[in-house]
Amino acid sequence: MRIQKHVAAAAAAAAIALLATACSGGGGGNETPAGGGETLTVGMPNGVQTENHSPFATGSSALSLGYAFTIYEPLMMRNQANPAEEPLPWLADSVVWNEDFTEAVITPHEGITWSDGEEFTADDIAFSIQLRQDFEALNTGALPYDTVETDGSTVTVTFTAGQFVNQSKLYDLVMVPEHIWADVEDPTTDTNPDPVGTGPYTLESWTPQAATVVARDDYWGGEPAVPEIRYSSYNDNNALTTALTTGEAQWGWTFIADFENVYIAQDPEHYNQFAAGALGIDVLYLNNETKPFNDLAFRQALNMVIDRQELVDVATSGVNPALTSVTGMPMPAGEPFLAEDYAGEEYAVDVEGARTLLEDAGYTWDGEQLVDPDGEDVSFELVNPAGWNDYLTALDLIKNSAAELGVTATVNPVNQDGWFADIIPPGDFQATLHWTDGGATPWDMYADIMDGAQYVEAGQPATWNFGRFQNDDATAALADYASATDDATRTEALATIQQVFVEEVPGIAIWTRPATAQYSTQNYVGWPSEEDPYNQPQPTGVQAAQILMNLEPAEG
Repeated sequence: MRIQKHVAAAAAAAAIALLATACSGGGGGNETPAGGGETLTVGMPNGVQTENHSPFATGSSALSLGYAFTIYEPLMMRNQANPAEEPLPWLADSVVWNEDFTEAVITPHEGITWSDGEEFTADDIAFSIQLRQDFEALNTGALPYDTVETDGSTVTVTFTAGQFVNQSKLYDLVMVPEHIWADVEDPTTDTNPDPVGTGPYTLESWTPQAATVVARDDYWGGEPAVPEIRYSSYNDNNALTTALTTGEAQWGWTFIADFENVYIAQDPEHYNQFAAGALGIDVLYLNNETKPFNDLAFRQALNMVIDRQELVDVATSGVNPALTSVTGMPMPAGEPFLAEDYAGEEYAVDVEGARTLLEDAGYTWDGEQLVDPDGEDVSFELVNPAGWNDYLTALDLIKNSAAELGVTATVNPVNQDGWFADIIPPGDFQATLHWTDGGATPWDMYADIMDGAQYVEAGQPATWNFGRFQNDDATAALADYASATDDATRTEALATIQQVFVEEVPGIAIWTRPATAQYSTQNYVGWPSEEDPYNQPQPTGVQAAQILMNLEPAEG
């Protein structure tokens, strides 16, 4: 049985949305060509760039500044601010999965042309996916492709395992033209000097400090309201903050401490910051194999004394939404996945309850110092890279919370490269902050923290499960959720996953990891916002084309 997903109704909605945008953005297409005519400046704090327009190469200027996503587009457009929402058709009219999600049939949208005038076809889709299979470095989603075939009008992709939890990774794939990339000897290193895509813009000029793209007059989705976009690279966060607060840049993303006073207050009528929370979080990974975190009672007790609202207020200036559900899932994105047993169950600081729990588990106190059942003083080290100020501030607050239990904790800022290479992957830490993936379901979040299938012995490099947590029930439930063919099985598996997470505390969920951006409505309106969260707002994501096609000239 095939599962019909993401077809006619959604296609019609997407088409109407694009046409409506085209009409409003173009003022009817005759009177006000290309919207209000103002260039939109996008700022990123990424320093001097090296010319590379590849949509594949991590760190290429196209990806670093974000203009890749005005040139190249995905198969489907997901609302990353609401992962449970059905994706909109984009380059594909539909993606139809079989019952066990080992096969997807993709139907391309008709009438699309590449920016050099060639027709976009099913062969281009098949070629773009085949590239990911042929070159492992391009398969960043680690999708287990088996076969890729086309009959000329559709593309059938099969996988060696069910992909229910990875559907979004297929939807997000950007397409490249076969008639150009087929002649590229090594797409993993090619710098793509003359980018050709299906997107609404083409590259006009490039320097190490800025790239400029201009609107196509033959874009399949209509006429963009913004005629020209300048992507400027600033040296650091401070320089970009200045550019945003003065209006030199009108769209960008950088962490601005006290953003209400530093940024919004400079032009409260037009300046905005939107943080779109989805299902990704930041986690205090605990080394479950060494003291003191190899003891369940201690993990539970520390979890009970952390003030998550204080963490976001102080360490993130209130940018990151606080986690409230004891399941660690951000709300409201996690609501559709919340197990019945945890409805309304929220985090609350309970120092006295934590001390009682420890006492019942055999802990004592020598004066103010907590002593474990073996008679040893309890202490631990918190470690993260120097310069990651939000993380380090959070670690200081966690240290203070631990002190409420009589624990001596220290914060150790370390070299970033060393942390990535020698601390996180081999598990050479007691406690450290790290993020999780987002994903269309909570599976990624939980699997990243506690999937036994990703367990490797300490000292060996781990991809996830950095804390070396092992629980057979959780591992089996994560596997069941990923391979299930019905919602009932998935619901049951997710309930088990949440129960283990809540009761066993494999890691401590800290805060929602939102996609945040700043933007000005001085010249253009139609940005994603809390009132209209049609997608996450950052300029460097695959959804950038949708945002640009939603913009309209501001009145006045």
